[in-house]
Amino acid sequence: MQEEVNEKTISLCIKGGKITAQILKAALIKLLAEMDKKKQRGKGEKSQCKRTGKQSIKSLQKSGAQITNIVVTDNNIKSFDRVARKYGIDYSLKKVEQEGKSEYLVFFKAKDVDVMTAAFKEYTSETLKKQKRESVRQKLEKVKEELSNHRQLKKEKKREQEPIR
Repeated sequence: MQEEVNEKTISLCIKGGKITAQILKAALIKLLAEMDKKKQRGKGEKSQCKRTGKQSIKSLQKSGAQITNIVVTDNNIKSFDRVARKYGIDYSLKKVEQEGKSEYLVFFKAKDVDVMTAAFKEYTSETLKKQKRESVRQKLEKVKEELSNHRQLKKEKKREQEPIR
């Protein structure tokens, strides 16, 4: 936190008794030149860092590692994206349509195989949980049915318990 505050603060020290407009102008020009130099150094460092996560197939190939792929038939690929980001996997998605069905080819680096298997285990367990889970509409239908059956039983009981005269 303190470093961010320090980076945003601009300090300018000028030694002298009286400051004229020309001295202030020269000092600001030097300050801007220094700031530009720092930006150029920062850009050089950023371009060298490696990208992670979702990227194009070309950028995966540029890394030099062998590329492997897996077919995912689930239409909800966003859930896989979330898991892949969690595990820090470099991958690329390609949508393939065959006979009206859409499939996704997930390309990833061969060195990420162990991490990828762990990510796919978590992804498949999540999708299986979603399939086993009963939808809210189905739950509502069951509750409505139970309530209607319960009302009918109460009506029958009330008719039977009429007082004797």
